[in-house]
Amino acid sequence: MKDARGGDPRLAGKRASESQMVLSQQMMPSDANPLGNVHGGHIMKLIDEAGALAAMRHARRPVVTITMDSVSFLSPVRVGHLLTLRGSENWVGTTALEVGVRVEAENPITGEIMHTNSAYAVYVALDDLGKPCSVPPLILENDEDRRRWDEAEARQQIRLQRTKKSKQ
Repeated sequence: MKDARGGDPRLAGKRASESQMVLSQQMMPSDANPLGNVHGGHIMKLIDEAGALAAMRHARRPVVTITMDSVSFLSPVRVGHLLTLRGSENWVGTTALEVGVRVEAENPITGEIMHTNSAYAVYVALDDLGKPCSVPPLILENDEDRRRWDEAEARQQIRLQRTKKSKQ
């Protein structure tokens, strides 16, 4: 029995593995400050790009970013490092999708790989008129997928509560 959750049940469900995105890019001097550390904003832009591409792969529609949860910088990214971002769906609602993005920096000379960031971003799929549209359900294949779904659902409830408070 398939464990398909969220999304529009009229649409064929998709596995997270079908939409995963891997984006790799060498960090150049134009990406960094005078000390050779890559700008956090540049990394956040790449997180958004990797997340949006994974969301588009799932929805097969254009998406827009709704929110990005806090991003902590665990270790610096230096000029010359190969930055690899891995995006994967954690949760889908009716029109929204949460994508988790893991960022790693590799020193291509030494081979050392460092986990530098993780982020969760939420996107909304758009129809041809630029209005929110339904997305396919997410098929959970294993315990890891179910754990990620449960944690993402809890984050979504916090986001909804935060939005409700800000409107009051």
